[in-house]
Amino acid sequence: MDAPCPILKTERLILRGWRDEDLAPFAALNADQTAMRFMPATMTADESRAMVERIRAHFDAHGFGIWAVEAPGVAAFIGFIGLQRPTFRAHFTPCVEIGWRLAPAFWGKGYATEGARAALRFGFEDLNLDQIVSFTVAANKPSWSVMERIGMTRDPAEDFDHPRLAVGHPLRRHILYRISRTALPGGLA
Repeated sequence: MDAPCPILKTERLILRGWRDEDLAPFAALNADQTAMRFMPATMTADESRAMVERIRAHFDAHGFGIWAVEAPGVAAFIGFIGLQRPTFRAHFTPCVEIGWRLAPAFWGKGYATEGARAALRFGFEDLNLDQIVSFTVAANKPSWSVMERIGMTRDPAEDFDHPRLAVGHPLRRHILYRISRTALPGGLA
Protein backbone atom coordinates (compact mmCIF):
# COMPACT_ATOMS: atom_id res chain seq x y z
CA MET A 1 0.00 0.00 0.00
CA ASP A 2 1.27 3.47 -0.84
CA ALA A 3 2.23 5.75 2.00
CA PRO A 4 0.12 8.93 1.77
CA CYS A 5 2.38 11.42 0.07
CA PRO A 6 2.55 13.77 -2.87
CA ILE A 7 3.89 12.39 -6.13
CA LEU A 8 6.63 14.33 -7.91
CA LYS A 9 7.33 13.83 -11.61
CA THR A 10 10.38 14.86 -13.59
CA GLU A 11 11.29 14.27 -17.20
CA ARG A 12 12.52 10.72 -16.42
CA LEU A 13 11.45 9.93 -12.86
CA ILE A 14 8.48 9.48 -10.57
CA LEU A 15 9.06 10.13 -6.87
CA ARG A 16 6.19 8.33 -5.15
CA GLY A 17 5.01 6.61 -2.03
CA TRP A 18 6.42 3.25 -1.04
CA ARG A 19 4.76 0.04 -2.21
CA ASP A 20 5.13 -3.40 -0.74
CA GLU A 21 6.79 -4.54 -3.99
CA ASP A 22 9.58 -2.01 -3.32
CA LEU A 23 10.69 -3.92 -0.22
CA ALA A 24 12.71 -6.64 -2.00
CA PRO A 25 14.69 -4.30 -4.30
CA PHE A 26 15.17 -1.88 -1.39
CA ALA A 27 16.57 -4.68 0.75
CA ALA A 28 18.89 -5.66 -2.11
CA LEU A 29 20.06 -2.04 -2.42
CA ASN A 30 20.74 -1.79 1.32
CA ALA A 31 22.64 -5.11 1.29
CA ASP A 32 24.86 -4.02 -1.61
CA GLN A 33 28.42 -3.35 -0.44
CA THR A 34 29.08 -0.85 -3.25
CA ALA A 35 25.90 1.16 -2.66
CA MET A 36 26.50 1.23 1.10
CA ARG A 37 30.24 1.91 1.09
CA PHE A 38 29.82 5.31 2.77
CA MET A 39 27.31 4.05 5.34
CA PRO A 40 28.32 2.44 8.65
CA ALA A 41 27.01 -1.00 7.58
CA THR A 42 24.84 -2.80 5.10
CA MET A 43 21.29 -3.57 6.22
CA THR A 44 19.30 -6.77 6.55
CA ALA A 45 15.90 -7.24 4.92
CA ASP A 46 14.27 -6.69 8.34
CA GLU A 47 16.22 -3.46 8.87
CA SER A 48 15.20 -2.27 5.39
CA ARG A 49 11.54 -3.06 6.10
CA ALA A 50 11.77 -1.14 9.40
CA MET A 51 13.30 1.82 7.55
CA VAL A 52 10.37 1.88 5.11
CA GLU A 53 7.98 1.91 8.08
CA ARG A 54 9.87 4.89 9.55
CA ILE A 55 9.70 6.63 6.15
CA ARG A 56 5.94 6.06 5.96
CA ALA A 57 5.52 7.36 9.51
CA HIS A 58 7.54 10.48 8.59
CA PHE A 59 5.17 11.17 5.68
CA ASP A 60 2.20 10.71 8.01
CA ALA A 61 3.67 13.08 10.61
CA HIS A 62 5.11 15.79 8.34
CA GLY A 63 3.47 15.51 4.90
CA PHE A 64 6.83 14.93 3.24
CA GLY A 65 9.62 12.40 3.38
CA ILE A 66 11.80 10.07 1.38
CA TRP A 67 10.15 9.01 -1.87
CA ALA A 68 10.64 5.71 -3.65
CA VAL A 69 11.98 6.50 -7.11
CA GLU A 70 10.73 4.91 -10.28
CA ALA A 71 12.22 5.36 -13.76
CA PRO A 72 9.28 4.59 -16.08
CA GLY A 73 10.25 2.29 -18.91
CA VAL A 74 13.54 1.53 -17.15
CA ALA A 75 12.79 0.17 -13.67
CA ALA A 76 9.90 0.20 -11.19
CA PHE A 77 12.31 0.99 -8.32
CA ILE A 78 15.79 2.51 -8.55
CA GLY A 79 16.23 3.80 -4.98
CA PHE A 80 15.10 6.79 -2.95
CA ILE A 81 15.32 10.57 -2.98
CA GLY A 82 13.68 12.87 -0.49
CA LEU A 83 13.44 15.21 2.43
CA GLN A 84 13.44 14.33 6.10
CA ARG A 85 13.94 15.75 9.55
CA PRO A 86 17.09 14.23 11.09
CA THR A 87 16.49 12.86 14.58
CA PHE A 88 19.97 13.48 15.98
CA ARG A 89 21.24 16.68 17.56
CA ALA A 90 23.91 18.80 15.89
CA HIS A 91 24.75 22.49 15.53
CA PHE A 92 22.46 22.74 12.45
CA THR A 93 19.41 20.86 13.80
CA PRO A 94 16.47 21.04 13.79
CA CYS A 95 16.46 21.13 10.00
CA VAL A 96 15.23 19.41 6.87
CA GLU A 97 17.76 17.28 5.03
CA ILE A 98 17.75 16.20 1.40
CA GLY A 99 19.23 12.81 0.59
CA TRP A 100 19.30 9.99 -1.93
CA ARG A 101 20.38 6.39 -2.38
CA LEU A 102 20.22 4.77 -5.80
CA ALA A 103 21.14 1.27 -6.90
CA PRO A 104 24.58 1.22 -8.58
CA ALA A 105 23.06 0.17 -11.93
CA PHE A 106 21.45 3.64 -12.04
CA TRP A 107 24.50 5.73 -11.11
CA GLY A 108 26.04 8.17 -13.57
CA LYS A 109 22.78 8.87 -15.40
CA GLY A 110 21.87 12.14 -13.66
CA TYR A 111 18.92 10.58 -11.81
CA ALA A 112 20.05 11.74 -8.34
CA THR A 113 20.46 15.34 -9.54
CA GLU A 114 17.15 15.32 -11.43
CA GLY A 115 15.19 13.88 -8.51
CA ALA A 116 16.94 16.08 -5.95
CA ARG A 117 16.01 19.20 -7.91
CA ALA A 118 12.36 18.14 -7.80
CA ALA A 119 12.60 17.49 -4.06
CA LEU A 120 14.19 20.93 -3.50
CA ARG A 121 11.43 22.62 -5.49
CA PHE A 122 8.83 20.80 -3.42
CA GLY A 123 10.59 21.79 -0.19
CA PHE A 124 10.79 25.47 -1.07
CA GLU A 125 7.58 25.92 -3.07
CA ASP A 126 5.15 23.52 -1.39
CA LEU A 127 6.53 23.27 2.13
CA ASN A 128 7.69 26.90 2.25
CA LEU A 129 11.02 25.91 3.83
CA ASP A 130 13.65 28.60 4.23
CA GLN A 131 16.64 26.25 4.05
CA ILE A 132 17.54 22.63 3.27
CA VAL A 133 20.76 20.87 4.28
CA SER A 134 22.59 17.77 3.16
CA PHE A 135 25.57 15.96 4.60
CA THR A 136 27.84 13.03 3.90
CA VAL A 137 31.35 11.80 4.57
CA ALA A 138 34.09 13.72 2.75
CA ALA A 139 35.07 10.62 0.75
CA ASN A 140 31.59 10.45 -0.81
CA LYS A 141 32.47 12.64 -3.78
CA PRO A 142 29.52 11.45 -5.89
CA SER A 143 27.03 12.73 -3.29
CA TRP A 144 28.70 16.03 -2.61
CA SER A 145 29.02 16.54 -6.36
CA VAL A 146 25.21 16.19 -6.58
CA MET A 147 24.89 18.69 -3.72
CA GLU A 148 26.95 21.19 -5.68
CA ARG A 149 25.07 20.54 -8.95
CA ILE A 150 21.77 21.36 -7.23
CA GLY A 151 23.17 24.65 -5.94
CA MET A 152 24.15 23.75 -2.39
CA THR A 153 27.26 25.29 -0.82
CA ARG A 154 29.63 24.22 1.91
CA ASP A 155 31.39 26.15 4.66
CA PRO A 156 34.16 23.82 5.96
CA ALA A 157 33.81 25.46 9.39
CA GLU A 158 30.40 23.74 9.66
CA ASP A 159 31.69 20.21 9.06
CA PHE A 160 30.85 17.98 12.02
CA ASP A 161 31.32 14.64 13.72
CA HIS A 162 28.17 12.56 13.28
CA PRO A 163 26.84 11.96 16.81
CA ARG A 164 25.61 8.44 15.95
CA LEU A 165 29.09 7.20 15.07
CA ALA A 166 31.68 6.40 17.70
CA VAL A 167 34.81 8.47 18.23
CA GLY A 168 37.45 7.03 15.94
CA HIS A 169 34.95 5.58 13.44
CA PRO A 170 36.33 6.21 9.92
CA LEU A 171 32.98 7.65 8.74
CA ARG A 172 32.35 9.91 11.73
CA ARG A 173 33.49 13.19 10.12
CA HIS A 174 30.81 14.67 7.85
CA ILE A 175 30.69 17.64 5.53
CA LEU A 176 27.62 19.87 5.55
CA TYR A 177 26.03 21.60 2.59
CA ARG A 178 23.17 24.12 2.65
CA ILE A 179 20.85 25.88 0.25
CA SER A 180 18.37 28.60 1.11
CA ARG A 181 15.22 29.63 -0.70
CA THR A 182 16.88 32.95 -1.61
CA ALA A 183 19.88 31.15 -3.15
CA LEU A 184 17.86 28.96 -5.50
CA PRO A 185 19.76 28.56 -8.74
CA GLY A 186 17.90 29.24 -11.97
CA GLY A 187 18.60 25.63 -12.97
CA LEU A 188 16.04 24.11 -10.60
CA ALA A 189 13.31 24.16 -13.23
